[in-house]
Amino acid sequence: MYKCVIISFFTVFIFGACSSAHNQSKQKDRPNVMIIMVDDMGYSDLGCFGGEIETPNIDKLAANGVRFTQMYNCARCCPTRASLLTGKYPQKAGVTGMGVNLSMNAATIGEVLQQNGYSTGMTGKWHLSQTKALAKHDEQLQWLAHRKDNGPFSPLENYPCNRGFDEHWGVIWGVVNYFDPFSLVHNETPIKNVKDDFYITDFITEKSIDLVDEFSNKDKPFFLYVAHTAPHWPLHALPEDIEKYKNTYSGGWEVLRKQRYARMLELGLIDEETYPLPENSSGKKWTQCKQKEQESACMAVHAAMVDRVDQGVGKIIQKLKDTGTYDNTIIFILSDNGASYERGYPAGFDRPGFTRDSTLIEINAENPGAENTWNYIGDAWASALNTPFRYWKKESYEGGSCTPMIVHWPAGLIGKENTINRGVAHVIDILPSCLELSGSAYPSMVNGLPTSSPDGKSILPLLYGKTQLIHDTLYWEHERGKAIRIRDWKLSALPGKKWELFNLSQDHTETNNLALIFPERVEDMNRVWQKWAESIGLAYINE
Repeated sequence: MYKCVIISFFTVFIFGACSSAHNQSKQKDRPNVMIIMVDDMGYSDLGCFGGEIETPNIDKLAANGVRFTQMYNCARCCPTRASLLTGKYPQKAGVTGMGVNLSMNAATIGEVLQQNGYSTGMTGKWHLSQTKALAKHDEQLQWLAHRKDNGPFSPLENYPCNRGFDEHWGVIWGVVNYFDPFSLVHNETPIKNVKDDFYITDFITEKSIDLVDEFSNKDKPFFLYVAHTAPHWPLHALPEDIEKYKNTYSGGWEVLRKQRYARMLELGLIDEETYPLPENSSGKKWTQCKQKEQESACMAVHAAMVDRVDQGVGKIIQKLKDTGTYDNTIIFILSDNGASYERGYPAGFDRPGFTRDSTLIEINAENPGAENTWNYIGDAWASALNTPFRYWKKESYEGGSCTPMIVHWPAGLIGKENTINRGVAHVIDILPSCLELSGSAYPSMVNGLPTSSPDGKSILPLLYGKTQLIHDTLYWEHERGKAIRIRDWKLSALPGKKWELFNLSQDHTETNNLALIFPERVEDMNRVWQKWAESIGLAYINE
């Protein structure tokens, strides 16, 4: 166990602020930490970020907390989750692609806080272990449908319960049937059967509530990582939630984008001059769409999925209040990337072709939402959901890599309620923030291996208005898409395309490419990116 180094400012602040917790020891006066990660949620999906989706519980947290408008992720599920948990760029944590093992020498928040006296729990999606398909396609489909037992879903040493989490209830793989998920486990034990009314978003909520109950009875603080699978495809939702949105999206994606943009202006999140609204990045027109009813139905299911997450957040908040842990629990809510452009993959690898009872699954069904359907929102809706930005999940433009983030902490954010923070931060900063909040030292060894320092920095100076800048430079790379931000200047590039240059202080939606006007700046920033890429072992950069 590593010795806790309590930072004097937070010792005084936290001890003075925590008046409502009942009979807590000095050990437990350190804040509880909860991270709620939503999967493939659009930048403007939440009501408090301009969305029309009903998210009253998260909106209330925003009204009593801080909204970050320039929080970044790594533009894709696995890389973001790796960076979030380790404080490192994903490549330095071993995640150089999808479905690979998180490095054993990259300490997770769970491992660090566990060693420093915290109870640690996780619910939901892991997606940080090597996931390999079986050699035969037919056997893979049988495995995905729970009709074949093939042992562990990935190397056991990289299951969450062996990477710093006392308890994990959730899935090891990244894509699941919401009504009967593949790779569902409790710690190392597969959960082979689920009830008829199972829905994974509700399962994640219920197990989170159970862990809050369990941990609040211990004489130490807790860390809980709530990693939702929603609203990642497939579009699976409960009928009563879908019903609420059945007529909401009949106007199409261009109307939705304009409506969200107007609400964002009204909320003060953006301004017209700095955030000019680009055209839908798909180039598609609603007037030319020949399947309007199906398209609007897909969006209705997406909205229902986000709505259900919010319902669960409300229940978790109530449990925090019931256990007396609400005031001194700091909650981070964010998305792992922008809304997904993806659509239409055939069955295979992580996409089942039939259900447990052999019912065939229909891809891009006319009426999405049920277990025997497998639908996606596609690029036109994704662009609308990422208003006001360009592009979507996977790309390092703002639409793929910028996440809405809310920070809520009654005991620690007095006077900061309902504020908008425009400071620049990244998911690599979450682990260092947890270290500072908990007074924990980063270990020199983990899993018997030497560690290296995190790349991130604590966001607390941003949170308390002591600075607007904790990073001079931030980097991105995923499947040959790339970006670099140096203060207000950003280079962005699609895979295989040339750099585009933007001044985000004047053009945060990346609409005005300045590369031809400032070629020397492009060259200088590219040189910095190249040096970083070489340092993390990207082989293709000199091709």
